[in-house]
Amino acid sequence: MFAFPLSARVAGLVSPARLASVGVAALLAACGQSAAPPAAAPGAGQAPPPAQVGVVTVQRGTVGLMTELPGRTEASRVAQVRARVAGILQAKRFTEGSEVRAGQSLFQIDDAPYRATLASAQAALAKAEANLTQTKAQADRYKPLAEANAISQQDLVVAVAAQKLAEADVAAAKAAIQIAQINVGYANVTTPISGRIGRALVTEGALVGQGEATQLALVQQTHPMYVNFTQSVSDVLRLRAAIANGQLKSAGGAESAQVRIVLEDGSVYPVTGKLLFSDLSVDPGSGQITLRAEIPNPKGVLLPGMYVRAQLQQAEVAGAILLPQQAVLRTGQGDTVKVVADDGMVSTRPVKVSTGKNGQWVVLDGLKDGEKVVVDGFQKMQGKAPVKPVPWTPGGAAPAAPAGGASAPAVAASAPAVTPTAPAVAASAAKP
Repeated sequence: MFAFPLSARVAGLVSPARLASVGVAALLAACGQSAAPPAAAPGAGQAPPPAQVGVVTVQRGTVGLMTELPGRTEASRVAQVRARVAGILQAKRFTEGSEVRAGQSLFQIDDAPYRATLASAQAALAKAEANLTQTKAQADRYKPLAEANAISQQDLVVAVAAQKLAEADVAAAKAAIQIAQINVGYANVTTPISGRIGRALVTEGALVGQGEATQLALVQQTHPMYVNFTQSVSDVLRLRAAIANGQLKSAGGAESAQVRIVLEDGSVYPVTGKLLFSDLSVDPGSGQITLRAEIPNPKGVLLPGMYVRAQLQQAEVAGAILLPQQAVLRTGQGDTVKVVADDGMVSTRPVKVSTGKNGQWVVLDGLKDGEKVVVDGFQKMQGKAPVKPVPWTPGGAAPAAPAGGASAPAVAASAPAVTPTAPAVAASAAKP
């Protein structure tokens, strides 16, 4: 409270209205002194820190050029199981879709007629052997008699000829027995190879092999698996011309024979194979050259007839650069990248891209060793403002910010803490 001199109160010089106006003015002056403006936040009016972008440092080296070609898988061995004798199918002795071993019995055809034929052939052999014994004995008796002129030479010739005919009958009977035994064996249908068998194409009770070799099932060996793929003649000629001109170097060693398979869903088959051969002739209809690779398939992941893409290394280029694909901007006007200079300024650089390899582009020209190429953080770059390059992490994770950068959110959070004092001052102003 503000007090006035006693003499003024006694003399009555101060009126009640003036006392009220003076008190209000004094109260407002006190409030104005207590509600001083807050101090400015630290860093206000300063330029923002440079934006961080992920970069990779260019390094030249020898890069193998991978060629990706379309193809289809094929079983390494295929056996069509057919009926080799005619008869009624009596039994099926396998589980459809299972693995079978070479020589395993698959079907049983009624072999009763063939066993009867075998028995008849055996009886004919016994008869022929008995006749041979008789004729041989007769020929042996006639020889000394003919020498003694007791019989004519004609009789001896007839006896010897009868012996030889009997020997031929024995040989024919033995062959008939062998044929009968083969037919009995054919009645038990077995698989000639090991592999996976498909569904049965006939059922029990069907007449098979009557006039034709009826197909009963299909067995395919899928380990290893063949991959047949094609390459256009124009690509082959361009590749050979580039190698002849010295632009590329022919891939040698074990790497050149390795083949990697990309499945239809885009995943890479974990086991690598080897290139078996390249066909010497060109398909006149398509202008393609056929190549074949052998791929191990121990777990049966690959199935015959699957569409795949084969990756193989056919050439190498020296002094090339590998860049992540997101670092290269490909347009109709050409390929470009963003390069960060030592002062943090970003410039656009045209480059020459050859082909892709494992999710990266092979760059042949346009960059120098040690230059920093932007891979991540394009949306942070604004106009000609400088940036702060940080190493890019291949997993796509954002680069770690330096310790000083963490203080900016803390300063921003402290600013609102000043504002709650204004309501407290207003409350004190309303207090009488």
